[in-house]
Amino acid sequence: MNKPDAQRRSSPPPRPASENRAKPGREWLRNAGLVVASLVAGLVLIEFTCRAIAWGYLFAYPNFVLTARTTLAEGDRGRYRHDPQLGHVPRAGYSGGGTTIEDGGLRRTGPVGAGTALAGPPILAVGDSYTFGDEVDDGQTWPAQLQALTGRRVLNGGVSGYGFDQSVLRAEQLAPKVGPAAIVVGFIADDIRRTEMRRLWSADKPYFVLEDGALVPRGVPVPERAAPASTLSTAQWILGYSYALDLLLRPLNLLHDWYGDHQRALPAGSGPTIACRLADRLAALQKSSGAPVVVLAAYDPVVWDDPAFAAEQRKLTGGLLACADKAGLQTIDSFDALAATGSPRKLYVTWHMNEAGNRLVAELVARKLATLGIR
Repeated sequence: MNKPDAQRRSSPPPRPASENRAKPGREWLRNAGLVVASLVAGLVLIEFTCRAIAWGYLFAYPNFVLTARTTLAEGDRGRYRHDPQLGHVPRAGYSGGGTTIEDGGLRRTGPVGAGTALAGPPILAVGDSYTFGDEVDDGQTWPAQLQALTGRRVLNGGVSGYGFDQSVLRAEQLAPKVGPAAIVVGFIADDIRRTEMRRLWSADKPYFVLEDGALVPRGVPVPERAAPASTLSTAQWILGYSYALDLLLRPLNLLHDWYGDHQRALPAGSGPTIACRLADRLAALQKSSGAPVVVLAAYDPVVWDDPAFAAEQRKLTGGLLACADKAGLQTIDSFDALAATGSPRKLYVTWHMNEAGNRLVAELVARKLATLGIR
């Protein structure tokens, strides 16, 4: 037997090509598994560390998104009632935290009794939380302070969370009932974006679309509020239990969108066109009611902290005020008056005007109404 033949008989047979290819595949899967396991272990460690240091509860596992939405729904159930045309309105008879809701879902603006009867037809104020007066007591809102300045009854029809579309519809709903001497419609720039939405903060709302150049209402009658557990996405059902994610989103200002239940109806950026057409509806209301309509621009406090945000907000605000002016409405832009104080940030509680800020706004409105002969 020659040496080559002996080597061939003693060497193992070659492996099939398919077997050679399988080994790298198994190795890749093993490595991927190790990476995933390491990642999961790291995330679990981060989660427990955040819970131990920042929260103090290692073995409580609520879904934070569901908890937030449930808490919001329970609070709103007491403060608001469902309205098939507007979505929601303040509940008459509600009282708490310095807020009192009277007949018609109007916030109290002050006593009217013997010796304090207020002269003439009332002034009707509608708008969002800046008109309603979040974070201040009944007598500290700008409608309440306007009443004190003018000696004329002011009806506070503001509703927190409203888009500009809902504010216009609220004015149309209330004006025929109260016969106002004037109608003041307050807004912030974000109310324009809200016209693009069909749901805000878990509450469905009406909205408008343009068909052949005309505004057409959609989403009415507005459905009742959905159960909080039915509104969570798959990601929120899984990641909503993470306290570490909650901590991460806070400084990034993303927690609002993570917790909030918002559903879009129109493409982003379509709000200014819708809002401009809504100014035409206000012009029609002005004509039918005989009451001059004043469109009042208020400002989010972040405007005074972020120049880029301020530029965007002022552009949106200016666009709507220009449309209102073109439609024959009166307008007030509070920006310059707020800036002239030198410390506009001091005119806010956290997100809304404090008593002093609302006083300034009331003075602006009173001066505008005086030019219209309404005192």
